[in-house]
Amino acid sequence: MTYHPDPSLDLYVKATLGKKASGVVLLDVHDLTSIADAFIICSGRSNRQVTAIAEFIQRDLKKEGVKLLSVEGQKEGQWVLLDYGHVIIHVFYESIRTFYDLEGLWADAKQIKTESLASYVEIEDWEEEEDFEEDFETVIL
Repeated sequence: MTYHPDPSLDLYVKATLGKKASGVVLLDVHDLTSIADAFIICSGRSNRQVTAIAEFIQRDLKKEGVKLLSVEGQKEGQWVLLDYGHVIIHVFYESIRTFYDLEGLWADAKQIKTESLASYVEIEDWEEEEDFEEDFETVIL
């Protein structure tokens, strides 16, 4: 039997990208656990940004009629877990993400690319190229 990822996953990815979360990864865990079909893992650069990302995701998905089942860790801003049933979103402070290494723990999970995630990667690469050009121009001048 072939599994086709839910097209609505892009809705969750878009919400995650709304406050400039970094390192966004979407993992297909439906064959590995019964708790969810997909994990979205992302990072913020400060406790405040982690909290802002989590709050934005909740507001954005609520507008779309998506019901949040549970939230953990929002006050601390280190690791916020948003449980939407078939999708669990992990928003990490960067150093905490490195420490817990969920991508390593779920290494057998397949990464899913959605339309928004593909666009996000292109923009992130473009921004890096732009930074390089600015640095290069500074050296030349």
